[in-house]
Amino acid sequence: MSLEKTIMTDLKNAMKAKDQAALRGIRAIKSAILLEKTSGSGKEITEADEIKMLQKLVKQRKDSEQIYLKEGREDLAAKEAEEIEVIQRYLPEQMSDEELEKEVKAIVEEVGATSMKDMGKVMGLASQRFAGRAEGKAISAKVKAILG
Repeated sequence: MSLEKTIMTDLKNAMKAKDQAALRGIRAIKSAILLEKTSGSGKEITEADEIKMLQKLVKQRKDSEQIYLKEGREDLAAKEAEEIEVIQRYLPEQMSDEELEKEVKAIVEEVGATSMKDMGKVMGLASQRFAGRAEGKAISAKVKAILG
């Protein structure tokens, strides 16, 4: 089932349950899908595009949450955290720290990387392989730790 169909079904269920947090998160996803569809590119939205879109939504909310916490607005930060939780339900299972380290080490060996100069090669391959399963920051940190 496509993300759009899943979202529509879940939106109806959230409305029936009067779950405000789920409604906010699901509506944000629905809005992002509509924006992508009407962007004029004319291409079909792929699963990879959907994952990137969801990751972007999560990142935006995490940034907002940090700003709200810094400004002492715990009420708004809590709303952002609720939306993050809802959006993350639609992302693939995230890799554990150990799993990520093991996979990055395998890529480093595969590419033959020996220093930080090779970070671009490793990051490119890692970002492709781990799309949706690990954040770019986490991948970058692991690559730096292994190569540095």
